[in-house]
Amino acid sequence: MKDKKILPILAGVTTSIIFGFSFLFTKEALDYINPFDLLSLRFGTAALVLISLRSMGIIKTDYKGKNIKALFVLALFQPVLYFIFEIMGVSRTTTSEAGIMMALIPIVVTCLASVFLKEIPSKPQVASVFISLFGVCFVVLMKDMSTSGSILGIFFLIGAVFCAAILNILSRKLSISFKPAEITLFMMCIGALFFNGISILNHGIKGDMLNYIIKLKEIKVVIAVLYLGVLSSVVAFFLTNYNLSKLEASRAAVFANLTTVISVFAGVFIRKESFTIYQFLGTCMILLGVWGTNYYGEKKEIRIKARDALVE
Repeated sequence: MKDKKILPILAGVTTSIIFGFSFLFTKEALDYINPFDLLSLRFGTAALVLISLRSMGIIKTDYKGKNIKALFVLALFQPVLYFIFEIMGVSRTTTSEAGIMMALIPIVVTCLASVFLKEIPSKPQVASVFISLFGVCFVVLMKDMSTSGSILGIFFLIGAVFCAAILNILSRKLSISFKPAEITLFMMCIGALFFNGISILNHGIKGDMLNYIIKLKEIKVVIAVLYLGVLSSVVAFFLTNYNLSKLEASRAAVFANLTTVISVFAGVFIRKESFTIYQFLGTCMILLGVWGTNYYGEKKEIRIKARDALVE
């Protein structure tokens, strides 16, 4: 019985660590390779791993008679648009800032759910959303205005946040028809085809395909591709689904806050990036807002269930 409680927590912590360090490995690889080449290698690796797992029968998929067009819409936002925004943002900001911005995803999900799913947030949730938004504004406005590239990077990351939030909304509807493995395999394959297509076209126009292959000799690029393609895109996926199957969504969402903490730690202590007091204060406001949104959302669900039980 004790193991049943501990294992989901270990899965959540492990997933947060993997996602938290993903920004670090992305930054490390971008020192040697251009963004779209990194994405092509990442998704190519992830797709090959998942296709291999499917061939061995470890994961099972069946797309017959299902709405494939809906999956294409989903894949447009994630991985295509999301990772374009994310990698352009990460390449222009620090590891810490990337992690801080990604903490906003639950906040944007709450806002979009109120519009598209008619899940109206409570007043405390609305207040929590504004606390997080104020934290983001604080981080952006307090930056040195001379570092225009870094500010542009933050706006790219905000674009990634919106794409991830839209993915969350679409996934809720598609999960009725598709299994998680079917959605993930489709997304990884679309990402592999799209980003490899861009890389091949780009290097073909420049006539430097050999240079693309030479980059694979860089050990940091190889390590980053394996980490992002296998751990972040495959292992973390299985752990996330296991975690969600054992814990309530509100409790599972708490682990997302740990991802931000890990990314800040990786940036400051491994890449030796600066982390100023305004970034610390902004991070605290964002995490406080995320916690409030989840906490009061859970209380709202309890009240609704209690009310429905009385009606019955």
